[in-house]
Amino acid sequence: QVQLVESGGGLVQAGGSLRLSCAASGAIFTINDMGWYRQAPEKQREFVARITSGGSTWYADSVRSRFTISRDNAKKTVYLQMNSLQPEDTAVYYCQVTYGPSRMIYWGQGTQVTVSS
Repeated sequence: QVQLVESGGGLVQAGGSLRLSCAASGAIFTINDMGWYRQAPEKQREFVARITSGGSTWYADSVRSRFTISRDNAKKTVYLQMNSLQPEDTAVYYCQVTYGPSRMIYWGQGTQVTVSS
C-alpha cells in the first residue's frame, strides 16, 4: 500500500503563487509516474501535470508556462509550483501516482487551492 499526503494548498490572490507537495510512504517498489489532477466545484476531475521517474513532463494546456512539476525520487515526493494563479485555478488538487510492476494507481486526499480575484 502507498499512502500519499499532500500539502501546500491555501488561499491566494490572483497573480500569486503556491507550491504543492505530495509525499509518498509505504512504497517498496518503484514509483513510476507522479502527477496532479484537480477538481473544481460541479466539474469533473481534470489532468494538470505529470512527471515520469525519468523526469519527462506533460502539462494541460491551461497551465503550461505557469505551472512546473518536479519530483525528488529520494524523498518520494512530487511538487507542483503554481505561478500566476487565476480564479479559474480554484479547485481541490489531487496527487496521483502509478506504482510498482503492475502500475497500480493511488490518489491523495486532496488539498484545496482557492484563488481570489
